[in-house]
Amino acid sequence: MNIQSNYLSRPVIISIILLCSILFASNHIAARIAFDNGTGILLAIITRGIFALILMASIIIIKKVSIRIPRSLIKWQVLLGLLIAIQSVCLYSAIQLIPVAMALLLVNTWPMMFILVSWATGKRQPNLAIFIVLTIILIGLFFVLDLGSSVKMSADWLIGISLGLFSAMILMLVMWIIEHNVPSIPGAVRSSYTMIGMIACMCIVGGFGFFPDGLSMPDNSKGWYGLLGLSIFYGIAFTLLFVLAAKLDMGRNSPILNFEPVASLFLGYIFLGQFLTAPQLIGGAIVVSGIVAIGVMKK
Repeated sequence: MNIQSNYLSRPVIISIILLCSILFASNHIAARIAFDNGTGILLAIITRGIFALILMASIIIIKKVSIRIPRSLIKWQVLLGLLIAIQSVCLYSAIQLIPVAMALLLVNTWPMMFILVSWATGKRQPNLAIFIVLTIILIGLFFVLDLGSSVKMSADWLIGISLGLFSAMILMLVMWIIEHNVPSIPGAVRSSYTMIGMIACMCIVGGFGFFPDGLSMPDNSKGWYGLLGLSIFYGIAFTLLFVLAAKLDMGRNSPILNFEPVASLFLGYIFLGQFLTAPQLIGGAIVVSGIVAIGVMKK
């Protein structure tokens, strides 16, 4: 009773999480606009990371949180920065190659991967109901990816799908490390160090020329607006969720975040002219519904 009294009202919680989902989706739409107008992927990730880092650092300063972490956890914190850097590159690269909504549907399969790995490692007992839902999600992905089409998929399409799935795998690994290896590190501190590590990785990769045109500046004002937009949308959504997490009952309400692919579908159509076929829309609805069902049943 006392715990529930610390939470915001249910309508307010839903509104906040939906807003965050829309902001995250807007970040990816803005990223596609930036990329289509000459912005380098590394530059976009660095800019987004710096903005988020500033907001996280502000929280640390205001709350006077210690930034010291145990020596034994430093290796895991460094690994988190590296993994998020790789995941960001994979996801943004996928967004360049396939519709934004499809890329987000793929990356949002990480909870499914998390559960399968938990079963395989003995961290969680297999559950028949969840297994059925996972099977249904796979069927939905079959339609989303248009695998039943007789039309041969292009190389870019296949690469984009592969990058989206790989991004989900890395995000699953990140969540695994956070849950099992560094749960004692305060969220703002962990996030700040992760952003620092990610920014450092992007600067090293870009500085040594390992990623051609990765640090390219936007070609025009539209590209600059896209770069600014992706940084602001991501930073606000990320910070809003972190600051209010304790009052949002995320254990119960986190599945609402899976509205992000749905929001990206509408935003992608409005701002990018991207759309999915009827079977892909049905598949997307199946995937989102399945992921939400997993979130509800995971307790």
